[in-house]
Amino acid sequence: MFSLLLAVIYVAFISLGLPDSLLGSAWPVMHNELGVSVSFAGIVSMIIAGGTIISSLLSDRLTKRFGAGPVTAFSVLTTAAALFGFSVSDRFFLLCIWAVPYGLGAGAVDAALNNYVALNYASRHMSWLHCFWGVGAAVSPYIMGYALSSGNGWNMGYRWVSVLQIILTAVLFLSLPLWKKQSAEDGQVAHEKPLGLIGALRIRGVAFVLLTFFAYCAVESTTGLWASSYLVGQRAIAAETAASFASLFYIGITCGRFVCGFVADRIGDRRLIRFGVILVSVGILLIGLPVQSGFFPLCGLITVGLGCAPIYPSVIHATPANFGAENSQAIIGIQMASAYTGSTFVPPLFGLIARHISLGLYPLFLAVFAAVMLVMSELLFKTVGKKHDKY
Repeated sequence: MFSLLLAVIYVAFISLGLPDSLLGSAWPVMHNELGVSVSFAGIVSMIIAGGTIISSLLSDRLTKRFGAGPVTAFSVLTTAAALFGFSVSDRFFLLCIWAVPYGLGAGAVDAALNNYVALNYASRHMSWLHCFWGVGAAVSPYIMGYALSSGNGWNMGYRWVSVLQIILTAVLFLSLPLWKKQSAEDGQVAHEKPLGLIGALRIRGVAFVLLTFFAYCAVESTTGLWASSYLVGQRAIAAETAASFASLFYIGITCGRFVCGFVADRIGDRRLIRFGVILVSVGILLIGLPVQSGFFPLCGLITVGLGCAPIYPSVIHATPANFGAENSQAIIGIQMASAYTGSTFVPPLFGLIARHISLGLYPLFLAVFAAVMLVMSELLFKTVGKKHDKY
């Protein structure tokens, strides 16, 4: 039963990644057919992010009321419906309408699944599960690319992914007895009332972990979005080479999480976080070295990706140990909201800096958030005390 449920959760994490890269891969075609500016992708992504933040903050209340299994199943169903809605939309305002359930479903399932795994499974599974998220995020552009190249259009690309989500939804609903059985065997006890945002923030150390998560997602998303532009514009690296190394940044994250899974239980979450932050800092230093050679910034980009790999899953997995199993769902939901806030708003902020000051500030900008991540994570470790050194 336990292994079967774990297999279902692995598939669910692939599902989490599937929708994340669809908009970016399809938008060059979508905006022309819809008759809107290329910049309008930001409107859709902001609506999705807003829904995701809201549902992440509500995840504690929803999960306490209905359970992790039903919340996961209904959330994936909501996302599947939204993807199908995208596939039948022929007006921009329809995309905006469907973007609301798109974001609401994504945030709830993300928080519910991460908390369930943190409570019930070893650290290695958290690393591998987030690696599987990367598989989903990597597969969907190929699905969209095939839809476009075969003449089916972006609508069919969204429809194919929605069908995959519907199949997964059926699997999740069929697996609901497994979720109930596992929770009963673990004897999990929830609060009678949700902890809430204010209650969570009153717990010592929560503010530090939120800032750590915000800074991490700021670094990850800004690095990925602006890497090619920096390499081409500031380091005179060929666009083709820059694009391939920018993709290697994400490959580094995915492969790094796969490797971390083999050592996570022995090393522990806390050491993995510290090692990841240090490696990210080294990578940023390599990117910013004032030398003519393109070798160092390219190596730095890969190094940042490898450093990012253990941080996200390790912070999530350590949450029950740091703040108590009874508080973890609320805190993980808030962490998700903080993460989405960082990944949504910080990259455009650097875009403004690059436009009005200089694109050359890219490594310095990343270094500021890396420093915040380092300081906040160390303050978190100090606050939660030595009783969790294992993590």
